[in-house]
Amino acid sequence: MSKCAKVAVLISGGGTNLQAIIDRSQAGELPHAELALVVSSCGSAGGLARAERAGIKHTYIEKDNFEQKLISLLEENEIDIIVLAGFLRILSEDFVSRYPDRIINVHPSLIPSFCGEGFYGLHVHEAALDYGVKVTGATVHFVNEITDGGKIIAQRAVEVQEGDTPEILQRRVMEDAEWKLLPAAVEKVAAEIVARRG
Repeated sequence: MSKCAKVAVLISGGGTNLQAIIDRSQAGELPHAELALVVSSCGSAGGLARAERAGIKHTYIEKDNFEQKLISLLEENEIDIIVLAGFLRILSEDFVSRYPDRIINVHPSLIPSFCGEGFYGLHVHEAALDYGVKVTGATVHFVNEITDGGKIIAQRAVEVQEGDTPEILQRRVMEDAEWKLLPAAVEKVAAEIVARRG
């Protein structure tokens, strides 16, 4: 029996959160997690090159029958944990219900603030600045059938500073919160899975 939980990371873009996980893994900080697969919903996603450089199996799945193809890949590679890292597709309720407490997402706010339908990418940071909050951050949570509605695994606060633009705030939230929280959450969930296997 493997001492590691196998992880698939789903991406759609540049893969900066994927890189944070790769870096922590290469530094030996994810002893219970094996990065086994990267799947992109976009053929030109920069994250695929990151996976290539790290020697991780990677692929692009076209829109047609996306979830059926993804399920086949996950089963074929015996994946335990699915990480959504800048993944811009909404997964169906049927798909999500197959993997209870096995799908992890990172969201760039302190849930329940600025989350749910329509809150993704820069929209989240624009909303935070428009509202005038002094503290924002990031949340890692399990994925269920409600957008950003799953059980929270970890959160980290980030201060909003005078003169912040959505782009500046987005970068600070990534560097100070997302890139630290997500790898740690992957290891935490992986360790729990390995412990349950005995």
